[in-house]
Amino acid sequence: MAVSTDFAPPFKLIAPYFIIGVIDLLLAVMLLFQIDITAITQTDATTIAWVHLFLLGFVMMVIFGAMAQLVPVVLEVGHFAVDLYYIIYPLLFVGSFMMSYGFLFAPGVLPYGGVVVLISLLVFIFETFLTINKVKKFNTVMTSVVIANIFLFLGLLFGITMALGFAGEITVNLQWLLRAHVYLVLFGYVGITIMGISMVLLPMFWLSHSFSWKPVKTALWLLSVGVLFVMFSAIIEKELLAYAGYILSLLSLVFYIYQIYIIYKTRVRIENDIYKRALVFSYVSFVIALLLGAVGFLAGNERIFIAAGFLTLLGFVSFLIVGHLYKIVPFLVWYQRFSDLVGKQKVPMLADMVPARSAIYGYAFNTTGVILGTVGILLGSNAVFQAGVSFLFIGSIFVVKDIFYMINFKG
Repeated sequence: MAVSTDFAPPFKLIAPYFIIGVIDLLLAVMLLFQIDITAITQTDATTIAWVHLFLLGFVMMVIFGAMAQLVPVVLEVGHFAVDLYYIIYPLLFVGSFMMSYGFLFAPGVLPYGGVVVLISLLVFIFETFLTINKVKKFNTVMTSVVIANIFLFLGLLFGITMALGFAGEITVNLQWLLRAHVYLVLFGYVGITIMGISMVLLPMFWLSHSFSWKPVKTALWLLSVGVLFVMFSAIIEKELLAYAGYILSLLSLVFYIYQIYIIYKTRVRIENDIYKRALVFSYVSFVIALLLGAVGFLAGNERIFIAAGFLTLLGFVSFLIVGHLYKIVPFLVWYQRFSDLVGKQKVPMLADMVPARSAIYGYAFNTTGVILGTVGILLGSNAVFQAGVSFLFIGSIFVVKDIFYMINFKG
């Protein structure tokens, strides 16, 4: 996948997304201290508040910043209205905070927070589609962007409906709507976006080439159909259709893991840096989470299922995003501050801009935290879980510190 920096937006537009994202990650980890593992369920208010803070405040925030950079670069066209990105992140930050607060303390706030989030996401979807509309020919990555954004819009509709139901404004079946909302946002948007973006970033950073794209193409379509099945199952309340969606989704994830294996095997770059460490832990966590999820689903054990979810979000998604930040942020800062100085004076290497020792410390604390947290959930032990959260808290501080260091790097 060839990329060009000619259409890249200014870094001052991208930086707030990454800064707010990692700060929200730290806040989300702090909220984990309030969760009682002995009484945790998928639908209690604290769990839902945490999921929304993590997904909206951290995952969506960073993804939006990355997409602001990658969409025009991959498409080789300028943004339709790049200045709209200056209003997306404050709205998303305020809206995600309001929703988390509403779930925890004041359900009446939920519709208002939901509307603020809705506006920010609609602006993002609107700008993205109008930018894509300028492209004459689509590829696999852009197809994934289109599909992901359609699912994001549908997930928003289900989310707003749930927020109104949670606040007592309307009567709905929250259990079915929750299933559709989670699937549309987590699998439909985040999952497909990760598949698409990784097809750009992994070959670029690992210098992989001459590999087949068939597994990821198969994965994209299987997951898309699986998400649709689960969504329609929620509308007509048919469990069998949902099971078919789960099976298709599982198959898609197997194809995706196989694609990552192919890219890894064809790589040229092999340095054992924080990027490689984070991605290895991320994908190992993903495989283990899939196995735990299957066991929990077949056994009807909610605790195992929650452990799989915890490992997916904090082991797979978090490490995948943070690992890429250690590559993306130095490159963007270098391009902005030092690219024009090449050949005129000595400029730093990208590796010089990464606080390697601090990154390893953060990695060690975060991996230990994820492992202990997962074990704590499986054992139903608050002590073990809180120990894991403590490690995650320290690891998240290292991540925040490192991002600020790289953004402010002057050479």
